[in-house]
Amino acid sequence: MTTLTIQAAGCVLWRRSPVTGALELCLVHRPKYDDWSWPKGKLKRGEDPLAGALREVAEETGHSAAPAAELPSTRYLANGRPKRVRYWAAEAVSGTFAPNDEVDRILWLPPDAARRRLTEPRDADLVDALLESFRPAP
Repeated sequence: MTTLTIQAAGCVLWRRSPVTGALELCLVHRPKYDDWSWPKGKLKRGEDPLAGALREVAEETGHSAAPAAELPSTRYLANGRPKRVRYWAAEAVSGTFAPNDEVDRILWLPPDAARRRLTEPRDADLVDALLESFRPAP
């Protein structure tokens, strides 16, 4: 029997600080796992991955987002099943966070602080991938 890979998608959501203009990244806190991660979730059957990523951002953070470059995917085991999460860089364009069953807090942090706060080390690599996506090609 083959175990199907769980397909999920999310975004490394960013904005310019309303106070300083510095880059800030959005982390979500999930009380069920007591962890800090990027907004992400499982895709619905037949759902386009980018559409799913933007839906998850809206559901978990209350923000609509403008997607940009696709970032590296992460792969890991979730409850013994392989899981693949596709990520995009996305700028928060509007919205307001309201706590919900899935996410009780969000934090907007500078990249280095976000890297340190993330629970899973594999998620920290996406900070560098996002920063790299901003750099012009040589």
